[in-house]
Amino acid sequence: MIIFLWSILILAMAEFVVGKFANVFIVLVNYIDWVRKKKLSLADQIITALAISRIGLLWVIIINLFITVLNPVLESSKNIYFLMAWSITNHFSTWLAAGLSIFYLLKVANFSNFVFLHLKRRVKSVILGILLGTFVLLLLHLVMVTGHETMRTKECEGNGTWKMEPRDTVNNTLHVAVFHLVIATPFFVSLICFLLLIYSLCKHLMKMQAYGKGLCDPSSKAHVKALQTMISFLLLFATYSLCVIISNWLSIWWQHELLLFSEVVGTFYPSCHSYVLIWGNRKLKQAFLSVLWQVRCWLKKWKHSAP
Repeated sequence: MIIFLWSILILAMAEFVVGKFANVFIVLVNYIDWVRKKKLSLADQIITALAISRIGLLWVIIINLFITVLNPVLESSKNIYFLMAWSITNHFSTWLAAGLSIFYLLKVANFSNFVFLHLKRRVKSVILGILLGTFVLLLLHLVMVTGHETMRTKECEGNGTWKMEPRDTVNNTLHVAVFHLVIATPFFVSLICFLLLIYSLCKHLMKMQAYGKGLCDPSSKAHVKALQTMISFLLLFATYSLCVIISNWLSIWWQHELLLFSEVVGTFYPSCHSYVLIWGNRKLKQAFLSVLWQVRCWLKKWKHSAP
């Protein structure tokens, strides 16, 4: 049991360090670029905000894991504060990623539909409006989390264990429904954007075949690059969403070990997807390769200077 807990902590710390490095790197590169040029593209603005939200999410997850493993006595007292912090950071992390998917769709896809063309011309307003509209979901989630945890704490203090009473069934069902809605909605938004991009690429390739061209034109390359970025996000986000849902049910049944394992697996999403964003962005990729080259040169100098 002790070996398992320490393994969980070591793996979580590794994910935290790797993820924090990538997200801090994104923020620093875009900040330096903004200072130099006095402007930042919409895509870079979204990616920067996404990186900041993921830094917060990683801190919340790692602090919760350490408290749960090293000092379980504090777990019940910090539960509502942790859930509220996680709800806020998770909301911005998932919806900013969904906003990035919408950005790729509106910028890359080619449809002759009047509504799509109208949205394409106003991509910044569309994304900003969607992100502001999702605050309703965030507020609803925070209200449900506060009410559910307050009820659960009172039951634990009164009975020693939390027992589901008939009068609590409706509240618990509503809480679960809102929780699943909050987790699933940004995923399905990104999935729809992904499917529309595939449809747009297929139409574009059929058009190019008529002219005797393939994947060599700029539009096809932009489609493929956007799809590569989005499919990696969907796979990681699907894993994260599944782990979050499993963790929610395991917390109800007090399956401590499985809960910790599920949370650690879910941390791969905010840690690893940032590297996908770096590799898919020309500016970030060049800066990242430059840093790796400098580190390699420093290691060579250190190796030669060592006795």
